[in-house]
Amino acid sequence: MKGFVKILNWRDGLDKTPEVDAIGHDFVILDTGTDQERIDYPFKMDATVAMVCTSGSNTGKINLKPFTITAPSLCIVLPDQILEPGHSSEDFKGMVMIMSRKFTDSLNIPTSLSTMLSIQETPTIQLSDEELRSIQGYFWILRRAVQKKDNPHRLEVVQCLIKAFFYSTDFHHLPKDEKKPKNKLLAENFINLVLAHYREERGVEFYADKLCLTPKYLSKTIKESSGKSASEWIDDYVILEAKALLKSTNKTIQQISDELNFPSQSFFGKYFKRVVGVSPKEYKKS
Repeated sequence: MKGFVKILNWRDGLDKTPEVDAIGHDFVILDTGTDQERIDYPFKMDATVAMVCTSGSNTGKINLKPFTITAPSLCIVLPDQILEPGHSSEDFKGMVMIMSRKFTDSLNIPTSLSTMLSIQETPTIQLSDEELRSIQGYFWILRRAVQKKDNPHRLEVVQCLIKAFFYSTDFHHLPKDEKKPKNKLLAENFINLVLAHYREERGVEFYADKLCLTPKYLSKTIKESSGKSASEWIDDYVILEAKALLKSTNKTIQQISDELNFPSQSFFGKYFKRVVGVSPKEYKKS
């Protein structure tokens, strides 16, 4: 398979797809099943995806970790996670919402580092029959709201419904609107910086400078807030990208080293082996 871990161009062709209801390129809602065109390569989304499995099952990998969705269940994929489609049962059916960063930012839903980590660690949850009926109700109302293009308050209605949807899920208990502790806010800002720069910058000093802190203070605070050091967070994201490129593309180790801005293939190999325990070549063959 050739190429990078691609950002899926989910916006292309929206206006020409009759079974899709959307508000511009920021909010999309649709039904999905085994009769739709399958994507057979790992990809990233620059949006949040919420999928409800109403029948059958679906498998795949999120950030290289296997997952299985078995009806009735809910799965959430966050922006920049690597999604690798697997197998869908013949009776698989689901409902999907896709929300751009602009849309989710507009919701002003309070989130936390623990929330993000919880969803990353456990992207799917099983639903009771009552919970499934409730979510199906949300989807039905949402689709009707999106379809009312002559309603000048269509966007505001959808935003309120989405807030209600997320507050009703059991992924986590969303915090009340209160001031976050300073260390938690710092940890979230650090993670956001890492997500934006890990392909180019692997030194704690870079992130500490961006946050106007000393590397020692940043590392100590991140460790206390998340259980992992700042350097471990950086390593995790770099290695995840490297693993995905090694497993899902035909790029050479030298090309991957260049893609991740290592000074040389040798340096990349030593870095990879230090973190993973095996060389890039051994990992690619495993």
